[in-house]
Amino acid sequence: MKEIRDAILADQLDDVAGLPVPESYRAVLVRKDEQDMFEGLPTKEKDPRKSLHIEEVPTPELGPGEAIVAVMASSVNYNTVWTSIFEPVSTFGFLERYGRVSDLTKRHDLPYHVVGSDLAGVVLKVGPGVQKWKPGDEVVAHCLSVELEDPMGHDDTMLDPQQRIWGFETNFGGLAELALVKSNQLMPKPGHLSWEEAAAPGLVNSTAYRQLVSHNGAQMKQGDTVLIWGASGGLGSYATQMALNGGAIPVCVVSSPEKADICRSMGAELIIDRNEEDYRFWKDEDTQDPKEWNRFGKRIRELTGGDDIDIVFEHPGRETFGASVYVARKGGVIVTCASTSGYMHQYDNRYLWMNLKRIIGSHFANYREAWEANRLIDRGLVHPTLSKVYSMEDVGQAALDVKNNAHQGKVGVLTLAPEEGLGIRDREKRARFETQINRFRGI
Repeated sequence: MKEIRDAILADQLDDVAGLPVPESYRAVLVRKDEQDMFEGLPTKEKDPRKSLHIEEVPTPELGPGEAIVAVMASSVNYNTVWTSIFEPVSTFGFLERYGRVSDLTKRHDLPYHVVGSDLAGVVLKVGPGVQKWKPGDEVVAHCLSVELEDPMGHDDTMLDPQQRIWGFETNFGGLAELALVKSNQLMPKPGHLSWEEAAAPGLVNSTAYRQLVSHNGAQMKQGDTVLIWGASGGLGSYATQMALNGGAIPVCVVSSPEKADICRSMGAELIIDRNEEDYRFWKDEDTQDPKEWNRFGKRIRELTGGDDIDIVFEHPGRETFGASVYVARKGGVIVTCASTSGYMHQYDNRYLWMNLKRIIGSHFANYREAWEANRLIDRGLVHPTLSKVYSMEDVGQAALDVKNNAHQGKVGVLTLAPEEGLGIRDREKRARFETQINRFRGI
């Protein structure tokens, strides 16, 4: 691993092809024999620092259409939090089912799960049939893993019956020194970004693109009013940028004055601090409060000059979904993913059915959508929202901070990169966007 890292740090990328693939590597993982460790505890007491370990693991066999990537940096997404606390289910069930698909996929069914659904790094070796990528290529990876042997996946690859999220529903993820990916997960690393900056957008940027912009999602157009929950967070910060770039009018919902300031720094003007205005959409665990939905809707109209919401960018789930359905305009769209506050949504169907509203389910992105989202990053139209970077040894704390929402934007993790700020190839281009790139740093 040291030879590989040294060659990359010395910009001797042509030499990478001649280096052997190590027999083992360090990785962040959870263990199958610990999947019941939090049984009986409430979610808030489950601590990722206890379940995420760094261990030396064998390098997996490289199959056709695959690549092994030397990972310089990765990031923490909420799916890593779910994996680490074994909610809503243990991910070892995913690995067991994937292992039954073929002889090759048996590699994934192991007593440990290497996690992580983002990376920035350098291709180390490619398997048979890979033509677009070669050792030495600097890449980022999106997290869609598909088999594409079923016709259902050939219109929209997200509909492939064997669609999985790499590093969550498959093994050998990106929070490691090496990662195993399919070659159709790879995309060019934006040259004006450091390793940790380039690793941060992948999952959330692509998810926001499909959810908000794509014809598979809300198909946002100029002039649309877009309600964005958690507008300074991992998903919301990219949705806010896309709304502004696309000529839409974002109404940003945040939970503190500091987060409101972040949204203003991105160019948003219409902001609701839900804590300051004390919205309580639930009277108790079982009962929502429509009067609060109504108060929230009135506040939105005050900000928009009387307009209701065309598109609700919904991802908190249970806590907010009733309000989201209520405040969308007649004929409006609620596009939903993630459900970080709970999966069992409740809403009053009268406001949906009688007002001809639509709920669209959205999950990650296909390769084309991920490529387009990455192109926005490369063109400097959307910027990383990286706020803090952790060492590999501190990944448990990073996951805990994401779990507790004690972060802004995205948090990164250094894997092979020894320090921040490395990997920038295009300094001139970077100089044009330095302020925007660092907008979230240190907050």
